[in-house]
Amino acid sequence: MKWPFAIWLTLQGIAVSAQERQTAPVNEQQLESQAERQEGLTEDDTHWQQLEYWQKHPLNLNEATENDLKGLRLLNDLQISNFLLYRKMLGPLLDVNELQAVPAWDIPVIKQLLPFVTVSNPKNIVERLGERFGHGEQTMLWRFARRVNNSSEYSKTTNAYLGNAAAILFRYKYNFKGLLQYGITGDKDAGEQFFKGAQKNGFDFYSFHFFARKLGIIQSLAIGDFTVGFGQGLIQWQGMAFKKSANALFIKRQGPALQPYNSAGEYNFHRGVGITLQKKRIQCTIFGSFRKLNTNLVIDSLLNGQEYISSIITSGYNRTLAELNDRNNVQCVTAGGALKLANNRSHLGINAVQYSFSKPLQPAGAAYDLFAINGQRWSNYSFDYGYTFRNMHVYGEVAVDKLFNRAMVHGLLASLDPKVDLAIVYRNISSQYQSLFSNAFTENSLPVNENGCYAGLSIRPVPRWKLDVYADIFSFPWLKHQVNAPSGGHEYLVQIDFTPNKYVEIYTRFRHETKWQNMADTSRAIQPLAPVTRLNWRTHISYRLNRVVELRSRVETVWYASNKQQNETGFMFYTDVHVKPAFKPFFFNARIQYIETDGYNSRIYAWENTVLYNFSIPALFNKALRYVINVNYRLMPRQVKQHSKKFNCLFSLSFAQTVYPSKPAVEAMEDAIEAYNKADFKLQIIFTKR
Repeated sequence: MKWPFAIWLTLQGIAVSAQERQTAPVNEQQLESQAERQEGLTEDDTHWQQLEYWQKHPLNLNEATENDLKGLRLLNDLQISNFLLYRKMLGPLLDVNELQAVPAWDIPVIKQLLPFVTVSNPKNIVERLGERFGHGEQTMLWRFARRVNNSSEYSKTTNAYLGNAAAILFRYKYNFKGLLQYGITGDKDAGEQFFKGAQKNGFDFYSFHFFARKLGIIQSLAIGDFTVGFGQGLIQWQGMAFKKSANALFIKRQGPALQPYNSAGEYNFHRGVGITLQKKRIQCTIFGSFRKLNTNLVIDSLLNGQEYISSIITSGYNRTLAELNDRNNVQCVTAGGALKLANNRSHLGINAVQYSFSKPLQPAGAAYDLFAINGQRWSNYSFDYGYTFRNMHVYGEVAVDKLFNRAMVHGLLASLDPKVDLAIVYRNISSQYQSLFSNAFTENSLPVNENGCYAGLSIRPVPRWKLDVYADIFSFPWLKHQVNAPSGGHEYLVQIDFTPNKYVEIYTRFRHETKWQNMADTSRAIQPLAPVTRLNWRTHISYRLNRVVELRSRVETVWYASNKQQNETGFMFYTDVHVKPAFKPFFFNARIQYIETDGYNSRIYAWENTVLYNFSIPALFNKALRYVINVNYRLMPRQVKQHSKKFNCLFSLSFAQTVYPSKPAVEAMEDAIEAYNKADFKLQIIFTKR
């Protein structure tokens, strides 16, 4: 009965053909939103590596599990649940165009998914086991990056570093369809020594991982470095996770509990052993980790000279003697687990994490740090749930810490109509609740000291038009950094997308945010609070001239006002050109950009492509011109031409520079922060063998 239906869908020609599939989405708007909130951007590029791998080895939808689909990070739980139910009721898909019949799946979602999925008959598990160690893809990456800055202040800073200004990354990885993966990563940051001094073994940071999936009852086995994600991130979430963005429905933390880690970030991961076991509907995850952390240690003269941790250092920099003295000076032992009962429509789970430090943690003494973690041991526990009923999915997590301070997040995803989707998130997190390695859907960077309610709506009124809106109202019951009293705020966003044809995509958005901060008033001992408002208006256009050339342009303005007075405004414009000839070994892109703002408060963020698996989102402010050039060349040597499908080498070169047309402006900025008057150079070589 499915064959006539599948043929009819194919003849409609709605879905994009394989030749028109677009490149991997990079979640640019989500990352730009995180940069605007100064939350710090993760160095974990695992998701980008996985998307690139799926482009070359598409995920078979007829054998994809719930965790496989969640790992794509392109579908929400309602869409995943509906797909699994559709496949269970009607059997394996006959064609990718059949996805149009799955409830809550629309054409834009399917187009975004097509580059990474396929439909074929599942292979026998015995055949795959025999292939794991011999038929995988091997990748070796070398990246060299260096910043050039002619300012006198930057020269003084770099001269204080023990190593040279080059940053070097090495990575080897073996991957067989995500079922078996292992590799090693070495990373040297700019200013760190290399094969000398404190780094006689070469790189400052080494990482090794071995990760296997679907070995009978063993769903995941992690040895070495890995990340852990439980529930909605209230007690543990180390993988990539986005917060508020124009994608109003992507609000839920989702993915397998264990994931391999092979990135350059030196903090947000565990090192040890983890395993996930599954028998029918019961799933159990346990892990143990032993790591050394970089911390600031303080000697307490009142306690016989006992040392305690005043703060944990997360940057991973070891460039100076002071930074080297703080390197690996505290041992951290972590253990945890999760027990989940699940089926296709619902799950219930309990989670626990415990930490033990070789030295005690003690708050620094600031008023806003009154409830920070204290002592050598800490623990967190939670209960999480999820349930799908027809066109509605509810989920949440309730957590407590060692002192039984509570936190909770509850959410709803609903398809109100084939053209209307709704998302709601409520969070209530005590000002005293504390956790480590956590990342929930909150306004704050960590789940602490926050109450709030978020509501998002995605509407597709007519073909080719889409409206995304959200509103978030939040409050902070206790003090925060640079906020000397309980405070709050609100944020609204409206974005309209228009796709008149397959060559043009346009979106325009308006974002409004108001928060309370300390008012700069030096005449008062205690600074009063004042509202700070930031307004952004952006219009972005992508135009594909043909299958080779694509143009992208953006205009953005920003208004910043403090204490009900308009203090600063900003403007930014850029144009990109992307050239990727078919059946040619080279492709490149370039950008020219103009920025003019009244100061740092009116700064603007914009995603920049660099080399593969890498990106940049610099803060742009003052008056300047900026250009970015990226060139890529894929080499397939003639002597191995007959094996070109098994071996290739990709050379990538990236160069970006900011030019200040006004000489007085350059002189005024010369003694400011090192972000001024800089040029960034990156060279990367990737060898791949299949």
